[in-house]
Amino acid sequence: MAGLYLLAPWYGWGASPAKPQAFSVAKGASLNRVARDLEAQGIIADGGRFRLAARLLGGDAAVQAGTYRLRPGQSWASILAALQKGEVQRFTVTIPEGWPAVLVAERLNAIPGLKGTVSAPPEGSVLPDTYEYQPGEPRAAVLKRMQAAMDKTLADLWPKRTARAVVKSRQQAVILASIVEKETGKAEERRTIAGVYSNRLRIAMKLDADPTVIYPITQGRPLGRRIRRSELNRDTGYNTYLKPGLPKGPIANPGRDSIMAVLDPADTDALYFVADGSGGHVFAKTLAEQNANVARWFALRRQRGEM
Repeated sequence: MAGLYLLAPWYGWGASPAKPQAFSVAKGASLNRVARDLEAQGIIADGGRFRLAARLLGGDAAVQAGTYRLRPGQSWASILAALQKGEVQRFTVTIPEGWPAVLVAERLNAIPGLKGTVSAPPEGSVLPDTYEYQPGEPRAAVLKRMQAAMDKTLADLWPKRTARAVVKSRQQAVILASIVEKETGKAEERRTIAGVYSNRLRIAMKLDADPTVIYPITQGRPLGRRIRRSELNRDTGYNTYLKPGLPKGPIANPGRDSIMAVLDPADTDALYFVADGSGGHVFAKTLAEQNANVARWFALRRQRGEM
């Protein structure tokens, strides 16, 4: 009977596990503290008996800090194993490609359970990706991991640049990649658009990139309307309609593929592109070809009632 006293809950005999709930283990917490917290939260019925069973049957491995998903009625053996192995609940936050710094900060600050607040980081310093975090972690630490991921990506990709790349530094690569990221959502177009802009930079031709006009107006958020003539003529340091070369800084956080696109742009003669009406673009080598493509695009927009 004494053995059954420990073995029944240890193996979960006759138990009916209930709905999972979050259970947090603080860094450095002892088994005694964890047992008391498990009992207080209603996950186990008897903390003292759990401690005894753990010491006799569960080995002496320390429990790992973190947040877990545990069920009242779950076998004590599986609870202890999860705590000792660090099988914590995965919490993730995703930063989409092309998001500006202000939206990165807003997303981090909106996550419940993290500590502190963060301001918008330097534009282009965050690598868009999915990141894990744990409740109670400082938001600044999560942001630091995102920035470290960008630094590592640039360190990995920069040596792989080809002879067609026109950017002279990692910062220039991020700037141009941020424009490519904002110009297309189609993965298959990135290298071609990077090739067009590389061609323009090579001959000191203005980039004429609409996203560089929009960025200082909205800090990277959608504009929600057409660009005004006065905005095309405004010198913001970002506006690539006014002078050749790159803007003074990135206009978004580009993803790995856009960075690689500017480091290995397509071998193309195109100098122009315009929307094709299906989410992609049509490319042209000459201004005459571009004007014809633009005319077709405007005709399609009028047909759709957009103009």
